[in-house]
Amino acid sequence: MKTGLPSAALLLLAGCGNSTPAPAPPPSVLVTLQPAVRGAAPEWLTAYGSAGPSGNGSQTVSVAQPGQVTRLAVTAGARVRGGQALLVFATAPSVLSSYKQARTTLAAAQQQRATTAQLLGQQLATRDQLTQADKAVSDAQAALAALQRDGAGSAQNTLDAPFAGVVTVVSVAPGDRTQPGAPLVTVARDSSIIATAGIGASDAGRVRLGQRATVERLTGGAQVSGRVIRIDGLLNPKTRMIDVDIAVPAGSLLPNEGVRAEIAVGTVSGWLVPHDAVVTANGPVRVFQAVGNKAHAVKVRLLLPGKAVDVVEGPLDAARGLIVAGAYQLDDGAVIRSGGQRAER
Repeated sequence: MKTGLPSAALLLLAGCGNSTPAPAPPPSVLVTLQPAVRGAAPEWLTAYGSAGPSGNGSQTVSVAQPGQVTRLAVTAGARVRGGQALLVFATAPSVLSSYKQARTTLAAAQQQRATTAQLLGQQLATRDQLTQADKAVSDAQAALAALQRDGAGSAQNTLDAPFAGVVTVVSVAPGDRTQPGAPLVTVARDSSIIATAGIGASDAGRVRLGQRATVERLTGGAQVSGRVIRIDGLLNPKTRMIDVDIAVPAGSLLPNEGVRAEIAVGTVSGWLVPHDAVVTANGPVRVFQAVGNKAHAVKVRLLLPGKAVDVVEGPLDAARGLIVAGAYQLDDGAVIRSGGQRAER
């Protein structure tokens, strides 16, 4: 019996009778897992400030006599050796005149004392007169010595660095006439450079001497470790903050650099999870754990956010892997596939 359809068409129709497509597999998210662990992390207080010499780490060079700066040998920021010339100072003519008068007074007192002693030997002077002559010599010697110590005996003096360090301030210029004791140049020891950062008055009770800290330049670079060595008891009138001094390794900072400091003011205990594992968008704070091939959302309370590790509290299961990479792509019950185990930090 013949049909009106060719055999190829019959085969095609036969195939169409069983053409139900297989269901597509559900989409999955590639994730990495890490064990959930409990522990403690430091709580950091952030503060900003600048580097500078400590209170006893610098010395200001001055002259006890009036005079004139004739030459500067350094500029602010220059590194100097101990004994290196800082400036040349010319003593005022009036001081030189006073010094000459003091020498003349001493010579006259010594001559008078010799004459009185000779008269005493001839019984033409009294012992009391000799005592008065001795006192006049002593007073004249003391006055001359004081002027010599203050540099009054030299028409020109070269002032040297008291120790090796950095010139932080130059208060004068060549040609300036100065008064006695006026600050001329300030030198700070390299080992005395500290970081001074300001904290709010409400945080003052959380900072203690000896607390560890980290300090980094605002311009970038590696962090350096430090310790709190001083806490002011009053507000800085300029910043309205409380200054906190942090000791850092010698040579790690330059004077006047802007710094960012982190002070460890305490510790917080809980689940230690990578910062990337904590999801805060579109709902409550949560993390995800792997249950078979699905993601299980766990609501948590964020106790301490951090750059790399957060501290959270919630009903995590230590036996289930914590989802790190890929967490922000997940919903509760999403299908996951593991890209490997992430090492704990």
